[in-house]
Amino acid sequence: MSVAGVLGTGSALPEKVISNADLEKLVDTSDQWITERTGIRERRQAAPHETTSTLSTLASRRALERAGIKATDLDLIICSTISPDMPLPSTASLIQRELGAHGCCAFDLAAACSGFLFGMTVAEQFIRTGASKYVLVIGAELLSRYLDYKDRATCVIFGDGVAAAVFGPVDPPSGILGHELHTEGQYAEHLFIPAGGTALPASCQTVEKGAHFIKMRGNELFKVAVRSLEDVSRQVMKKAGVKPDDIDLFIPHQANQRITEAIRERLGLRSEKVYSNICRIGNTSSASIPICLDECVQSGRLKRGNLVLMSAFGAGVTWGAVLMRW
Repeated sequence: MSVAGVLGTGSALPEKVISNADLEKLVDTSDQWITERTGIRERRQAAPHETTSTLSTLASRRALERAGIKATDLDLIICSTISPDMPLPSTASLIQRELGAHGCCAFDLAAACSGFLFGMTVAEQFIRTGASKYVLVIGAELLSRYLDYKDRATCVIFGDGVAAAVFGPVDPPSGILGHELHTEGQYAEHLFIPAGGTALPASCQTVEKGAHFIKMRGNELFKVAVRSLEDVSRQVMKKAGVKPDDIDLFIPHQANQRITEAIRERLGLRSEKVYSNICRIGNTSSASIPICLDECVQSGRLKRGNLVLMSAFGAGVTWGAVLMRW
């Protein structure tokens, strides 16, 4: 059995920055209100010509270059996204075409904000069993395309961004040490997009009602998220036989700074062990953890031998955690 680990990372962010001051001009809100409740000061917004696949291709090329892997070496591409270029074909197939990764398998995975961790876990299974050697996992979201800029509960939170990681066999003790994934559909309507699928196909009526925008019950989600993230983080640490004091770096999904602080306190982690970029990136759903991971790698924050805990919570609802030795 092979041990799977990260060989290279890459990210891509749109150039356009949307500040809290910009949103004050669009919706009844203020910089103070947004910052106090979310910790977000700005987020990125994709240009009209940018798509999930184009930004993903850019991030993937960076990850492949840093991993020293050619696109033709890839056995599998997994694109974790809830904002695909189109309903079909898969965004992963478009990325495969642009990368020139001919002959490899490629598919999309939809688990919202937990998507990258779900994708990591799938990649680990393929590599561990020997079914694949090199797997490209992408977390990609252009959520600005699904925002109602009259709804301050959602439009101030989400942003656009993409990141990718190349996974492959590594020598122990490096690699993925454990993972835990969960889904609970009873909370499905706490965070969802009502229209655009088979339940409510696109029509003039659904567009007029704004049913293609993200709808969220934030207060209800907050409580479930904190409890679930603490539980799943402890589960994966117990499985690997490590304690919170052993963790060198904790990368949570960048959903809300208050959630991050609540998890940090419950796990007993020191502030310097927690990485957060939500103040300048916002919530990029499945892209948030890999963007953080890439920033930590490029800045030198993440060093060989470090024990990294990643946990996420998203629509579905889904939640999960992955423990890795860098």
